[in-house]
Amino acid sequence: MATEIQHDEVTGWRASLPAGIRPYTEAAPIASFFLGVSSGFPYAMIGATLTTRLAQDGITKSTVTTFTLAFLVYNLKFLWAWIVDGVRIPVLGRLGQRVSWLIVAGLLVMAAVANLALQNPSQDIYQTAIAAILVGVAGATFDIVIDGYRIELLKPRQLGVGSGMSQYGWRIGSVAAGALALVLAARVGWQAAYLACAAFALPAMLTGLVMGEPERHRDPVERKGIGQAVRAIYGPFAEFFMRKGALLVLLFILLHKIGDTLGQLVLRLMLDDLQFTNDEIAIWDVGVGFWAYLIGIFIGGWLYAQIGMKRSVLISLILMGVSNATFAFLAAAGHSNVGLAACIGFENIASGIGGVVVVAYFSALTDLRFTASQYALISAAASVVGRVLTGTTAGAMVESMGYVNFYWLTTAAALPGIVLFWWMMRTGLIDQSIGTAGTRGSGDARADGPQDDVSPATGR
Repeated sequence: MATEIQHDEVTGWRASLPAGIRPYTEAAPIASFFLGVSSGFPYAMIGATLTTRLAQDGITKSTVTTFTLAFLVYNLKFLWAWIVDGVRIPVLGRLGQRVSWLIVAGLLVMAAVANLALQNPSQDIYQTAIAAILVGVAGATFDIVIDGYRIELLKPRQLGVGSGMSQYGWRIGSVAAGALALVLAARVGWQAAYLACAAFALPAMLTGLVMGEPERHRDPVERKGIGQAVRAIYGPFAEFFMRKGALLVLLFILLHKIGDTLGQLVLRLMLDDLQFTNDEIAIWDVGVGFWAYLIGIFIGGWLYAQIGMKRSVLISLILMGVSNATFAFLAAAGHSNVGLAACIGFENIASGIGGVVVVAYFSALTDLRFTASQYALISAAASVVGRVLTGTTAGAMVESMGYVNFYWLTTAAALPGIVLFWWMMRTGLIDQSIGTAGTRGSGDARADGPQDDVSPATGR
């Protein structure tokens, strides 16, 4: 592996680049960027873009907000993710399991977005709602395929950089699609705008055709008839929970994001109560936050490559916990543009770092035979507890204890995840529970051990 890494970095035009930049110029991370672009655009089509369209069509605010239910399907995608792993598509299946599903899922998204484009909300709001849900289902399915393809395309040492490139793509794809829709809608109408945005599915589809089936993809053990179908459904879950320390890993997945999720929900409420104007929020929260997050993504990829998975994840968890504490200080200090800029900048850099290295760790947890199914389950579990607590308790807690104590509580809520991950590192459970996606080489044998703490520059 060390020889391979060194050869990649010293040959060709990439040899003149700084060592920290070279991993971002490799084929698989670049492909991850284009996968991310296509992954982000369906979310934008049923998010702020649809909200604007409905508002301009005169739909009531209460009706507009109910359309957020279309996002729920993203949290339920693990229920049908096994289909992507276990069902082979006729004819197109000759291109490979992942590539054929990329094409089919991409076509489904394009069709769903086109269907939403042809709806008239002012005439039939219920039909529009069904169309939005169909976009959510198609987009979630596209995500399942894209995540599986990305993880299998990247080598273990590339998981950090690849996750970062994917997030860059997601941000750019969602923002670009939303902006294009608004610009075109003002000139040629919403139908044409949505039809044009359907083309954002093409980058992932073309990436699959250019890159081909990932070498690391492993088909599940095939069984004919009902046995094969049953295996496709329970196999991904059974394989994960048979690993040593699987329950503790699941506990970490459930706990690690609680503090961050709680804190982010009430942030805008706090800024309003601290009398920040809309212009100030736009500049510091939206503007500074966006660029800080992009910087954090780059730092996360570099950190993963330099010090390895375990240490970079631990550092990111600590930084995200500390970022909650900074908002406690802001709440105590009151209205301060400098304080807000510092808090937003630090929080988004920490979130960008965590988004890369934690996603890379979750990717490494998957088994190459069940990549799509297991990652869908992990990503759903990572957000479910925080969202439930956020929706049911955050507002009441702020009212009872105030913003300062609330943000200190969210900081404390981050501690169990930090301590648990540190303990799993010390006891070796991180290495023992890693999936074959996180092992060396392109095979699915664990004998090579987990590819952790390996620097692309040194191979150590």
